[in-house]
Amino acid sequence: MKVACVQMTSGPDIEENLKQAEAFIREAASKGATFISTPENTDFLRETLRKSLETSLPEDEHPGVPFFSDLAKELGIWLLIGSMKVRLERKMANRSFMFAPDGEIAARFDKIHLFDVDLPTGERHRESSEVEGGKEAVLVDMDGTKVGLSICYDLRFSYLYRDMAKRGAQILTIPAAFTVPTGEAHWNVLQRARAIETGCFVVSAAQVGEHEGGRKTYGHSIIVGPWGEVIAQAGKEPGIITADLDLSLVERARSAIPALQHDREYAF
Repeated sequence: MKVACVQMTSGPDIEENLKQAEAFIREAASKGATFISTPENTDFLRETLRKSLETSLPEDEHPGVPFFSDLAKELGIWLLIGSMKVRLERKMANRSFMFAPDGEIAARFDKIHLFDVDLPTGERHRESSEVEGGKEAVLVDMDGTKVGLSICYDLRFSYLYRDMAKRGAQILTIPAAFTVPTGEAHWNVLQRARAIETGCFVVSAAQVGEHEGGRKTYGHSIIVGPWGEVIAQAGKEPGIITADLDLSLVERARSAIPALQHDREYAF
């Protein structure tokens, strides 16, 4: 299976971002990729969550849904749109869409873990004030290959990936928009850790560059093998990376270190 990650710099204009994503998706498909992932915030990335909420649209009004559905059908690919913002009653969902080669939506996933923090500097973030967290883990059967879905901050919660692997996931997807400081410190090591812990391939498309209001994202989209080896990685510019995945390596890694079978109960 040939897979690809699209690395892009989303701005505030939805139509411009759709065009940017389309160009890279077409490029990846022309190189033989049959499963392509775009990053978190493919549709737009605003300066604040409040502005994102104001820009968000209900799913049935969002131009990205029919746009990417038609593109997946035209190219005959599995297409994971890392996330688009979907307006709910009071908040929005940060939602992944998996489109099948016939253009149908095979799965939706709403980001589960939200970033709420009070920093020692006095800086305060409350993602939960505008985003409704998801409540369900999602596995997609992609022509016999099981793919586990997640988004960005979910990466830091290893139990989610272990649970998906124990339910058959062979590929884990972690589309993201990591900041530069956290990306430099944690991006690679966490991606490799999730692969090693689960014996899965990890496919993570990322935002990169400078966005509205001077916000900067880390980039370095990455594809990791089930032994923890980096198969492909992007740099600091928009573009694509591709890799051929040998899915037999999943079972080989899990046979060598069968940690998924060794859970034990313990007490404090």
